[in-house]
Amino acid sequence: MLVRLLYVSRAAEGKVTPELTESIMAAARAYNLANGITGVLCYGGDVFMQAIEGGRDEINALYGIIMRDGRHKDVVLLHYEEIQERRFGGWTMGHVNLEKLNASVVLKYSEKPKLDPYSMSGKVSLALLEELMLTASIVGRA
Repeated sequence: MLVRLLYVSRAAEGKVTPELTESIMAAARAYNLANGITGVLCYGGDVFMQAIEGGRDEINALYGIIMRDGRHKDVVLLHYEEIQERRFGGWTMGHVNLEKLNASVVLKYSEKPKLDPYSMSGKVSLALLEELMLTASIVGRA
């Protein structure tokens, strides 16, 4: 059974750095490839928002790892659902720098031009990810 999980977290050190992002992306791509997991990681400021898809057991195990990962804190589950097909199947871990998004895209889904996934519902967050796919904002196909 396939599931999709969406969560948000904050960088433990207070800011998402290129080094932190590269570290997370490298680990995610290796782990995800070996475990049949696909998804996308959005980051900017001090926030991460990630959608992951795959088998229920594999996604649940990965979420447990994520919750214990010292690189981030304040992990909050936004959405979890059984799915018929993957939406992010082309990425072992695609990524989007939220700070490079056009403010009008963010305002479509957020109260302010700076995205705050903590104040958004899971469905709204998924709608934003869908738009990022349509506008080719997700990079890093692997």
